[in-house]
Amino acid sequence: MNCELNKILVVRFRQMGDAILSTALLNTLRRSFPDAEIHFVLNEKIAPLFEGHPSIDRIITFTEEERHNALTYIKKVWRTVHSEHYDVIIDMRSTMNTMLFALFSPSTKYRIGLKKGYTRLAFNHLLGGCGNKSMVEHDARLARPLEKEHNITYTTEFTLSITDWERASYKAYLTGKGVDIKKPIMLANVTAKLASKVWNEDSMVQVLDNFIKNHPDVQIIFNFAPGQEEQNALRIYKKLGKPQQVRVDVQAKSPRELVALCENITLFFGNEGGARHIAHAAGAPSLVICSPGSDRNVWIPRNSIPAVGIAPCDFATREELDSMTWEHQYDLITAESVKAKLEEFYTSLQ
Repeated sequence: MNCELNKILVVRFRQMGDAILSTALLNTLRRSFPDAEIHFVLNEKIAPLFEGHPSIDRIITFTEEERHNALTYIKKVWRTVHSEHYDVIIDMRSTMNTMLFALFSPSTKYRIGLKKGYTRLAFNHLLGGCGNKSMVEHDARLARPLEKEHNITYTTEFTLSITDWERASYKAYLTGKGVDIKKPIMLANVTAKLASKVWNEDSMVQVLDNFIKNHPDVQIIFNFAPGQEEQNALRIYKKLGKPQQVRVDVQAKSPRELVALCENITLFFGNEGGARHIAHAAGAPSLVICSPGSDRNVWIPRNSIPAVGIAPCDFATREELDSMTWEHQYDLITAESVKAKLEEFYTSLQ
């Protein structure tokens, strides 16, 4: 092979779920270049989740203020690339703002981005968009230009890493709360931050009530954030009759604690979203209900961890869906269909 790659910069930004999925690219790079320094650009607010990740040597963060102040942002991007001298820059977003990393570093041999009308100004290797392919496969594909001179070992596994202390501390918290970690545990995502990603509440109650009756040995922990999500979750808990096996008093107070929790669960069930990505990255099987317009082929990757999505497209053609309202599309996913799918999925895990 022609040249050694010493430093690689991956620019991600955006939300937590997107960044979690992008660790498949980071893991691909680490496997392919075990001695290289891999730097990862993230929004500051989600950076703590990626601390200590074995495929990241340095996390470079930008605050919301830095990202929205043009002069501050430009200066920081310039300092970043000129202080490190990267051999590879991979811009996973390739927007007018993010492509400055590559534009300010013309000496970088591999400047890899997405093919858009304006990106030829910054990149010397361009790839097409995701289409309806898995986002994980799309992300890992950004290493393809390196194949010409290097052996690339691809993986679709996206991962998160916490310390042994965090793991032990949270396990002690669970047992202190009376959770038996030797028995099955379901983490139920019964609500979500966005109302457009929340399946019918009464249908969720029916599904959980049926599962509780069929599997009284399974401990169910509700996952929710403070505020409106908590109110929604407590209302569902009340509608269920406040069963003993459902826990609303067990919480993960940070994304890293959620990783620790997910390392102890048997399965993740409920509305699709960022929490599912964490569960998947932590090795937990998941069955989720996808909101209308969400492409499960893109957002529910296929790898070694079992993951299944139920979506409106299971019950109608694309043409039929296009003529329906958002509510009508969601209504296609009935409580009976989810009950059956959940029973089938849980049985497959035994």
